[in-house]
Amino acid sequence: MNNSNDIEFLPVEDIKSFQEDLLRKQILYLQKHSPYYQRMFAEHNINPVDIRSIEDLQQLPFTDKHDLQAYNNDFLCCPKDMIIDYVTTSGTLGEPVTFGCSDKDLQRLAYNEKKSFSCAGVTKHSVVQLMTTLDKRFMAGMAYFNGLRLLGAGVVRVGNGIPELQWNTILRLRPDTIMCVPSFILRLIDYAELNGIDYHNCSIRRIIGIGEGLRNQDFSLNLLGGRIHERWPEVELYATYSSTEMSATFSECKYACGGHVHPELIIVEIIGEDGKPVPDGETGEVVVTTLGVEAMPLLRFRTGDIAAKITTPCKCGRNSYRLTPLIGRKNNMIKLKGTTLYPPAINDVLDNVEYVENYVIVVRPSAAGTDEVVVRIGLKTQFNSTPTDDIIKDLKDHFRARLRVAPIVEVYPTDVIQRINFPAKSRKPIRFIDERKK
Repeated sequence: MNNSNDIEFLPVEDIKSFQEDLLRKQILYLQKHSPYYQRMFAEHNINPVDIRSIEDLQQLPFTDKHDLQAYNNDFLCCPKDMIIDYVTTSGTLGEPVTFGCSDKDLQRLAYNEKKSFSCAGVTKHSVVQLMTTLDKRFMAGMAYFNGLRLLGAGVVRVGNGIPELQWNTILRLRPDTIMCVPSFILRLIDYAELNGIDYHNCSIRRIIGIGEGLRNQDFSLNLLGGRIHERWPEVELYATYSSTEMSATFSECKYACGGHVHPELIIVEIIGEDGKPVPDGETGEVVVTTLGVEAMPLLRFRTGDIAAKITTPCKCGRNSYRLTPLIGRKNNMIKLKGTTLYPPAINDVLDNVEYVENYVIVVRPSAAGTDEVVVRIGLKTQFNSTPTDDIIKDLKDHFRARLRVAPIVEVYPTDVIQRINFPAKSRKPIRFIDERKK
């Protein structure tokens, strides 16, 4: 696809008209095939043919994770023998939800990832090392692989973890791009320095991050992104945002001013506390309507993620809107000593101190009925002889400098934290535990 026939490069009015045509088709498809949405239309006295514009979506109720959990089979819009791949969500906000994908859905996912990788500068001449799992019912890992195949790029499927294997592969096969959770990059750098690997002059020129933020709301690098850039300045950093429910990925382009939304695949609303759209540029909850999904399309799905929509044109020439870096998840909001926080802000501090090897953040109710935050850390080997009180004081000072408040800090053996971070059934690191009653 070139710029001349990519909808993202057309005028904003044309993009909106194009999206609304797809929306009308999607609504009629749901009316015909979705038991869940058939029931919803009837219960709310909604005539689907009246939903003709993006603004008309406000007439419809939201769909949320609890609906998917309670009525999972009712969201299926095709016979089960058309499902060729089953995936589940990561379960970050509760029990995982199962999604079935038809062959058409997998083709759509590959197309989405082809566009996202292209946005991040990957071409058919690139070789991409995937440091993500393709098993454990993980939609994104397979989507990345199929998207790169569609793009024509070379793929090296190493999987997550194991710095030694990652570096062995990089030095042997010389990929120019790696895709992984950003905090793992610091482990790669540490391993390279300990083992005499000249990573500054290796083949890697691009890092595409998943699952963790790299930038602040003003698009400057956050502490984690800044630390990676400081230690490995030769590489370009690209952040992405995706989820199983969205069946889409939004990637930054080289100008790093938000994740580009692919308008032929998804409609995004940003919703305030009153359930109504907020003005462009203001933060709110990301609500999505998928377009072109065959097996389990979603209408006005509340993701729980907090971000803002940017509608000014990007220097790359794309006129479709973009999303700012995520502030956090709505359900994970913390009120600590009168200050509102989200876990990514705490992560950002912990990822930027030299003595922390691993950590987990626990939020629990205090005796006073407010939120209490406990940060449990494991120390890097060279800091094991440092007095614990000195470590705790220094880390609390970092928190106060960055967040104005400091949580409780506890030091644990690294192997204890490791077992919490990587339980047997999880495909993502567990670094946040919420013990509050919901």
